[in-house]
Amino acid sequence: MRIRRLFKWTRFGIFAVFGLIVLATSILCIYTVDTELSAEYEVNTQNIAKTIADSSAGILLNQNLATLQSLVDQFLEVQGIRYIYITSETGEFLAHTFVPGIPEEILESEHSNTAPVERSLPGMGDFIEVGSPILAGVAGTVHVGMDLDVVALKIQRAIGQQVYLISVMLVLGVLASIWFVNLAAKPLGELLAYAVELARDGENDELGERDLLARDDEVGHLARLFLHVSRQGGGRGLPAGTSGTTE
Repeated sequence: MRIRRLFKWTRFGIFAVFGLIVLATSILCIYTVDTELSAEYEVNTQNIAKTIADSSAGILLNQNLATLQSLVDQFLEVQGIRYIYITSETGEFLAHTFVPGIPEEILESEHSNTAPVERSLPGMGDFIEVGSPILAGVAGTVHVGMDLDVVALKIQRAIGQQVYLISVMLVLGVLASIWFVNLAAKPLGELLAYAVELARDGENDELGERDLLARDDEVGHLARLFLHVSRQGGGRGLPAGTSGTTE
């Protein structure tokens, strides 16, 4: 006999608890990874801008713009960096990596601003631009644009791995909980069948009876109690048509 209704809400409760744990963990994971990786990329971009600014000071003093352009171009190989431009203290563009020309939004922007700025450039994408002054802004400013699509892809991959692991744990946890519930329901089913047989004819000499009566847990105690009541004449039988199942 199978015991279903008794553990129906138990199974549902276990599944709900695991679901809430996975949902809460996933939200926290997504928020943490997104925040940490975005901050890390922004800090790295600021460090690159500062490195270029420090390296550009001597080059600008020598008026060697070709070397300055070469310096800017080599930093484009860094993953996530999509554009770099350097302006003088008057706003003149001394070097840049835009091809074929400088976007209108960049031309109209404040050249001395070094705070992080989000930009959406037509045909190029979305970026976070950071700046670093050269010689405290006296010699100009370096601006570096970080591609948000690359950052978003990195974040998605990191989050995907975390959520995949959590989902596997959810499935395994639910399957394990179902197995444990069924393990607990099996002796109850045997006890129910035993009680039905006692109520019908008062005798049950099968091997299963001996195993059931030999148990030292609550199921064994109830089985011995049922047997005692049956032998004392307490079993009155079951009404006709009763199957003995809980379904």
